[in-house]
Amino acid sequence: MYDREVRYKMEDTMNAARIEYTEKGVMNLASRRCDIIRISQSSAILAILTQYNLPKQFYLDIPDARITKVGCILMKIFPNNTIEVRFLRLLSEKEMNKIFVYSTHPSHRDRVLDIRA
Repeated sequence: MYDREVRYKMEDTMNAARIEYTEKGVMNLASRRCDIIRISQSSAILAILTQYNLPKQFYLDIPDARITKVGCILMKIFPNNTIEVRFLRLLSEKEMNKIFVYSTHPSHRDRVLDIRA
């Protein structure tokens, strides 16, 4: 499925996020903090603080932009504590704009949120 999908352009960003997944079956829900450093509508690169074992599937929450429970699949683990993930659904333009508005990256400094949309 992913090898035939259109690639979307990745943009630099800096947003706080949270990874949520179940540990040991269904008994324990774990939550870990991370930073989104690059994002597109179909994928993202996340910087994690320390190395820990991640499952292949998990949820990504972006609390500043109020985007919850985006399903993700772990695609690649890089040695510098970054991971590449693919989303199970495409993010909409409205969600992407909300992410860029709340980004602390200098290239998104002049973005504003359209409250009429």
